[in-house]
Amino acid sequence: MPPKIGINGYGTIGKRVADAVAAQDDMRLAGVAKTKPDFEAKLAVRKGYAVYAANKDALAKFEKAGIKAAGILDDLVREVDLVVDCTPEDSGYKPLYEKAGVKAIWQGGEEHSLTNLSFNAAANYADCLGAPFVRVPSCNTTGLIRTLYPLDAHVGVEKVLAVMVRRATDPGDSKKGPINAIEPELEMPSHHGPDVQSVLPDLDIHTIAVKVPTTIMHLHTLAVDLKKSADATQILDVWKRFPRITLVSGGDGVKSTAQIMEMARDLSRSRSDLYEIAVWRDGVHVVDGKRLYYFQAVHQESDVVPENIDAIRAMLELEKDGRKSMEKTDRSLGIGIAK
Repeated sequence: MPPKIGINGYGTIGKRVADAVAAQDDMRLAGVAKTKPDFEAKLAVRKGYAVYAANKDALAKFEKAGIKAAGILDDLVREVDLVVDCTPEDSGYKPLYEKAGVKAIWQGGEEHSLTNLSFNAAANYADCLGAPFVRVPSCNTTGLIRTLYPLDAHVGVEKVLAVMVRRATDPGDSKKGPINAIEPELEMPSHHGPDVQSVLPDLDIHTIAVKVPTTIMHLHTLAVDLKKSADATQILDVWKRFPRITLVSGGDGVKSTAQIMEMARDLSRSRSDLYEIAVWRDGVHVVDGKRLYYFQAVHQESDVVPENIDAIRAMLELEKDGRKSMEKTDRSLGIGIAK
């Protein structure tokens, strides 16, 4: 029997990971846990997912709302081999998982110190084989690793400065800002640089972040000092050999994140998700042979989803080879735009 996977938290990331788990043939979605009997819970029931209430108080709310829950989170945890925790940061469920003796994956809102093992399928899959607990870094961190790891592995990276123009919130969230403002993150470096180093400890990276009033994507501007001389064509060839990076072109009319998400809609994927990191091929410039500049866009709702699936395989040792796991995940999710 395939191992059983539970999802704790069924919001922006949780519902996507649940669908991705359900699309695999070597694991089984046992159920999802939620705190509120809202429209997302009702849609999960319509999909045929077993829905669990977070606790007994939540269970009473589910019953009042007419949603028949399969039990509470404690019941789900006792049933599964691994939990993907997609709850808000500092929710504090680790003792529950430890007591039940199940493995768990957390998302990037948590600190690296929670697990002391942060996961990226291309960079450190082998390090996470059989691990009891791992963390998948944030959407921004995952996006940076996706393009920097290949560069470092094949050309060599001396130093990185990344400026992140961050979306204010996800499209479904009407409570957050800023509105009609640009908000700098005054901490220097922003937390993204140290977070990248939780996976690539030897990478010299500094990050700056600003938050802007848009919801669809993040935009990164990177300046990379290379160890070896290379031109733009050689840089693009490196990225073409790696999965989960897609190249777009301003010359084709992709002038902004709006057109990238329109392209994602035209791919007819679930929720119009773009799991890949989009890099503008005509925005790649090399100055004096060793200073590389480029732009990339990150769909914050979905780029970490395939990493979660690969993390499950690594932790449960369903596949020892990271590249093979990535290929399997990518086929199941329809990842792989022509480069």
